[in-house]
Amino acid sequence: MAVKKKSAAKKKVAKKAPARKAVAKKSAARKSVAKKKTTAKRAVKKSVAKKTAKRAPAKKAAAKKVAKKKTTAKRPVKKSAKKAAAPRVTVTSSRPVVAAPVTAKAVAPAKPTAAPKQGASGRVVFAVVVGIVLLAMIVWSQSSTDSDDGAAPAPSMSQSAEPSESASPEETMVAVETIEAPSKFVALKSADGLNLRWVAPMATEGLTGYNVEIRANGTGDWTTIATVPADQLTQAVTKSGDAGWTQFRVSSVYSDGQSAPATVFGIPGEFK
Repeated sequence: MAVKKKSAAKKKVAKKAPARKAVAKKSAARKSVAKKKTTAKRAVKKSVAKKTAKRAPAKKAAAKKVAKKKTTAKRPVKKSAKKAAAPRVTVTSSRPVVAAPVTAKAVAPAKPTAAPKQGASGRVVFAVVVGIVLLAMIVWSQSSTDSDDGAAPAPSMSQSAEPSESASPEETMVAVETIEAPSKFVALKSADGLNLRWVAPMATEGLTGYNVEIRANGTGDWTTIATVPADQLTQAVTKSGDAGWTQFRVSSVYSDGQSAPATVFGIPGEFK
């Protein structure tokens, strides 16, 4: 029985040994994990420190730039303030007079001292112009009265317009659109010669009369022996001899000077 108890105790001891080994392994694993975590944390801290070290110069440079900009912005303001505060010099005589620096509180509205002078000068100029105009009117009236007394009376407008109104008929003529010669122009024998007859033309607008013309032996120029009104359609001619022969022509005459001759015919003998 004792032997069995010892063997059982040995088995228990043998079982406890592997359990201790497992615990030792677990503790070693925990230690390795802890070491890894600490090393990882240290690495992270180192990287963060490096980044912050890198960022620090950039921040310093940016801060320096901002400081420079502020100083450059302050300098023009100071210069402009100095310029604004600089005294103004107004020269009224040979010696310069230095005026006090102009500030916002010291500025006061200037009094209009030059306005009365301008108004007075304008009144003086106006008075001078009025005087010149009055003198000119007086001189002109005197000269006009002298010229009226010494000059001869000028012709009135009606007298000068008379010659233009009585213009020549040629200038006031209106052209006649249609002209026509007399028709059925014949010669009838009479006791002492011939009696010429014709028929009035259809175009009577502007017709003023007729010209009766003759020409000896059909040569030379036509000779007008009578000019009759538009309502006369006959003309008597006298025979003066039996030698040769005579041509007869009658023409319609219109108001614009145009004429239209009828058919010419000839008769033996001399007529006038």
